[in-house]
Amino acid sequence: MSTDGPAQEPVLRVRGLCKTFTLHTVDGRTVVSLDGVDLDVAAGEHVALAGPSGAGKSSVLRCVYRSYLPDAGSVLLGDIELTTLPDRAMARLRGRELGYVAQFLTAPPRTGPLQVVAAAARRRGLDRAEALDAAAVALRTLGIEEALWDVDCGVLSGGERQRINLAAGTVRPPRLLLLDEPVSALDPANRERALDLVASLTAHGVAVLAVFHDADAMRRLADRVVELGSGRVQRHGAPTELLGSAA
Repeated sequence: MSTDGPAQEPVLRVRGLCKTFTLHTVDGRTVVSLDGVDLDVAAGEHVALAGPSGAGKSSVLRCVYRSYLPDAGSVLLGDIELTTLPDRAMARLRGRELGYVAQFLTAPPRTGPLQVVAAAARRRGLDRAEALDAAAVALRTLGIEEALWDVDCGVLSGGERQRINLAAGTVRPPRLLLLDEPVSALDPANRERALDLVASLTAHGVAVLAVFHDADAMRRLADRVVELGSGRVQRHGAPTELLGSAA
């Protein structure tokens, strides 16, 4: 089933993506996570991945980011094949053109939010002063109080860490942004801030591929929804077509 988006050349093109896992600690069985996934994401387009738990949504994101190495298939960012890119080149690409916001923040010990977000901005080409300024804007946008900017991220709440993670992922936004349930721990007010920020990215040409745990976020943000099941694309289309209208 084709999942082609707009007629313009995609920023991300995934073809025939396959990934299996061997459960060594159980009985050595092989579990199929992805079984030939095809999808495209264009500049300024937000594509949401939907489907039940275990359908392969997060595996798609991790194969694109290459924290998982797929068993087969092609992942093109522009004209760059990510599945065969050398590790150092992949690390440089992640810094500048490819962002990934996981559900949980991983930060160095004794590092505050300002340092975490500024480091992400430096990797995207800003000098030190510019990076600190951009980090301050990102943290304010997501409601992180200035009194917390130098506090060790490890002692902050789950919601605060999730917002810091989103700030780091979106500061000087990359060409392609991968989001894996980035608002799951947020209260209603901070969830609104985060969703507004994500919505603003596509207006600036950022390609977004996202997993959200609730249909409301997908209806609000997505241009297209790609539904996965048993590791395959089952169907795709507009959010209202696949998810129905909000209650």
